[in-house]
Amino acid sequence: MKNEITLQTRREFLRKTVLGSALSWTVPSFLASTFTALQSQAADSAIQTDTGKDGTILVVLQMAGGNDGINTVVPYSSDYYHKARPRIGLPTDKILKLSDNVGFHPAMTGFKDLFDSGNLSVVQGVGYPNPNRSHFRSTEIWQTASDSDKYLTSGWIGRYFDNDCVGADPAVGIAIEDQMPQSFFAPVPKGVCITNPQNYRFMPGDHPHQGQPDMVEASYEKLNDLDTTPSDENSGGSIGMLASAMPMTGGRAVDFIERTALDAQLSSDEIRTIAGRVQNQSPYPASQLGTSLKLVAKLIGGGLPTRIYYASQGGYDTHTNQLATQQRLLGDLGDSMKAFVDDLKAQGNMQRVLVMTFSEFGRRVSDNANGGTDHGAAAPLFIVGNKVNAGLLGTYPSLAPEDLFQGDVKYNVDFRSVYAAVLENWLKTKSAPILGRQFTPLPVV
Repeated sequence: MKNEITLQTRREFLRKTVLGSALSWTVPSFLASTFTALQSQAADSAIQTDTGKDGTILVVLQMAGGNDGINTVVPYSSDYYHKARPRIGLPTDKILKLSDNVGFHPAMTGFKDLFDSGNLSVVQGVGYPNPNRSHFRSTEIWQTASDSDKYLTSGWIGRYFDNDCVGADPAVGIAIEDQMPQSFFAPVPKGVCITNPQNYRFMPGDHPHQGQPDMVEASYEKLNDLDTTPSDENSGGSIGMLASAMPMTGGRAVDFIERTALDAQLSSDEIRTIAGRVQNQSPYPASQLGTSLKLVAKLIGGGLPTRIYYASQGGYDTHTNQLATQQRLLGDLGDSMKAFVDDLKAQGNMQRVLVMTFSEFGRRVSDNANGGTDHGAAAPLFIVGNKVNAGLLGTYPSLAPEDLFQGDVKYNVDFRSVYAAVLENWLKTKSAPILGRQFTPLPVV
C-alpha cells in the first residue's frame, strides 16, 4: 500500500506541475491534444480504480507460430487421428488422459497437474469464421478481435484500456516483450514494454522545443539482455513483425513519447525496484517463457497496479520435425505455468490472477512428408486460475474427412466468446463496446 500511495502522489504532482501548468507551451501539439482527449474521456468513462492489491489481473500468453492443437489435446481414441498422422501420431499409452477420448501431449505434465487440481480449463475447437492461414493476418485478427474480412488499427486490450482505464498508471498494461503487442494499440496508448527491468531505464535529457523552455524527454537505454535462450525462440513470426506494419498513430513512437509525458519515468523506477525486491517462491525453467513468467510473478507480488500482463512463447511453426520441437515447447509451457501458479499461491495472489493462452491458428489434420504439419484453423485454448470452470469445455472438432474444411477441423467456439467472458466475468466490464458487438460469454470463469 505504501508504494501505491507514493506512486499516486508523485504522479499527481507531475501532472499538476509539469503537465498541468506548462502543457500549453512545452508539449508538442499532438501530445497536448491527446492529453485533452484523455481528460475528456475521463469525464465520460467509468474508470476502473480497483487496481494494485485489490484488483483482478489477466495474463495473456501468446503461443506464437500456430500450435498444433491436435497433438496438444490429443483425440487418442479416434481412428481418424491415427490414420491421418502416420509419422507424428502419438501412441495411446503415452497420452496423459483427461477423458475416455482426449488427453494431453506426454510432455504436458505441468498442465496435467493443473487440470487435476481444478486450476485449468481446456476450451476445445476455438477459432473464427472464414479462417486465415497467414501468420500475420491471423495473429492480427486475434490481436484486434476483428472479423476475418475487417481491418482494425486498435487492439482489443487497447480498447479495454481506453474504455475502462482512463487516467490509470502507464503500468496498467505490461508486455514482457521488446515491443508493444498489437493487442495494446489504441488511440490513447497505455502500457509499457520490458524484458529484464534491471537492464533498462528511462533517461532524462534536454530537448529544446522551438525556442521554448526545455521539456523532459525520456530515451530508452537497453544495456544487456540476460535471456540466454536461442535467438529463434520466438520463431514463427507473429510477434516481431506487427508493430512496424502498423500506422504510427497507434504504434511505438507515439505511445513511447506519450507514456513518457504521462510519467513512465515513475513507472519504470517502480518496476525496477519491485523486481529487485520481490523474491520468487518456486523454481522456474531456465527458458524465455520461464523467465517471463518469473518476472510477472515478481511484479504481481510487488503490488503494481497492472491489470493486464502479456508474454509470449514462440517456435510453434512446426512444418518439419515437429515431434522434438513440440515436445520441448509443450514441456516448457506446462512446467513454466505450473511454477507460476505455485509461485502465486505461495504469495497468496492466485485468486486474483487469470491466465489465457492463444495461438494464431492450429495445424492441418494430416501430417506432411517432412514429419510436421502445415497451417490450419481451430485449436484448443487454455484458461488457468483458481476460479475457472475447470475441465473440458466445448466439443472437440470432428476429424472425419467429410467434416473437415480444406483439411482443417472446423471451429466450435468463436475466440471472441472467450474474450467476452474474460472481459465481463473477470475484468468486470461490458464487452460489446470493446469487441464491437455482443458475443455470448463462454462459461470459463
